Amino acid sequence: MDKNQEILDQESQHLASATRIGYFDMVVDHGEGATITDADGRTYLDLLASASATNTGHSHPKVVQAIANQAQKLIQYTPAYFSNTTTAKLVDRLAALAPGDFDHEVAFGNSGSDANDAIIKFARGYTGRQYVVSFTGAYHGSTYGSLTVSSCSLNMTRKIGPLLPGVVKMPFPGPSERLARESDDEFSERLFDQFLLPFKTYLPADEVALVLIEPIQGDGGIIKTPQHYMDLLYEFTRKHGIVFAVDEVNQGLGRTGKMWSIDNFNIAPDLMSVGKSLASGLPLSAVVGRKDIMESLDAPANVYTTAGNPVTAAAALATLDVIEEEDLPGRSARLGQKAAEFFQNAAEKYNFIAEPRVYGLNAGIDIVDQAGQPDSEAATKLIYRIFELGAIMITLGGNTLRFQPPLVITDEQLDEAFKILDQAFTELAAGKLKAPETDHHIGW
Repeated sequence: MDKNQEILDQESQHLASATRIGYFDMVVDHGEGATITDADGRTYLDLLASASATNTGHSHPKVVQAIANQAQKLIQYTPAYFSNTTTAKLVDRLAALAPGDFDHEVAFGNSGSDANDAIIKFARGYTGRQYVVSFTGAYHGSTYGSLTVSSCSLNMTRKIGPLLPGVVKMPFPGPSERLARESDDEFSERLFDQFLLPFKTYLPADEVALVLIEPIQGDGGIIKTPQHYMDLLYEFTRKHGIVFAVDEVNQGLGRTGKMWSIDNFNIAPDLMSVGKSLASGLPLSAVVGRKDIMESLDAPANVYTTAGNPVTAAAALATLDVIEEEDLPGRSARLGQKAAEFFQNAAEKYNFIAEPRVYGLNAGIDIVDQAGQPDSEAATKLIYRIFELGAIMITLGGNTLRFQPPLVITDEQLDEAFKILDQAFTELAAGKLKAPETDHHIGW
């Protein structure tokens, strides 16, 4: 028995099933840059970046050194009661990086989930209103508030209700909602009419505190909101005094070729949630937003013992240095062009690949059958073959390939990844791929 399987068998005796989505029988031992190595010593190209939580790559030397230096100095003293020299620097740094020509404040958390919970708190506190609007396909987290505003898996609601009251979900303007030959503006206006329907029938706009959206949905399939729809949505919130917030947990920090995904729309949000890659994968999140909104609540409305602790703050400061010094947003944009060309060529070559969605080093590739319908079985065959060939890629929604490598991936590594993907595509087209032999479900 290999070490991977030995460890998994031992772990499975006590690990709760709800805590892991099954994919491959692999145990990660260590990583470097854009590669990870398993417990048996096999190294893989990482095309997932720990769910976009390691944009700076694995064990970046500058981040590692910052963590080590801070750990020798002070690991933890709760920022809930006292400031510390490292976290105080991060507050100023994040406030300065946020979009919008207005005063910002910062509130720390431990995960993107609690950051989105905090957005709900601050929006309700500021407006004195109860209702929260989010979108189908969204993934905002697993705490009760963030889970309630999410909408991408039935297992996030099954058997755990009642959920947070006052939440209304609107249809997200994704490709599955689009009609044939519909222009961007026509599509946006038709979907926005659907957005307006509840406000005309049962949802008073003057009782809505918040609209929360992922400018580019992550776990929903890497799907960008149409510009015209986003403009209409933003204008609606301005008209009705509603807090406009964006979730940057998955798509922020250079992932889309810009620092923040909302920068693709030339809109400054009232609030935004940040997490995942903020501290290169260490447990740190933040809400950054308008000072007047952030000052609407008093402590301890959003206090956590370990949120923004010195070690995670040091990692975040070093992460932001790396993003700036290595121009990771620019690198994502440049290499994203190569990725877009590769996937577009693949879509023209293989009829099971639908029109690819690529935004920086960030892509959703739908795998479909001959009728153009989602083909989860083929997508599963692909990711398993890609795994056998030496790269890590998973699916979203069953049939969407998720392409999110670390932004530090080299040109040579990216070319090697494309070779692996093309081999898997070619073998699927030739009918050579079989479903993986595994004793667990693969994917969401």
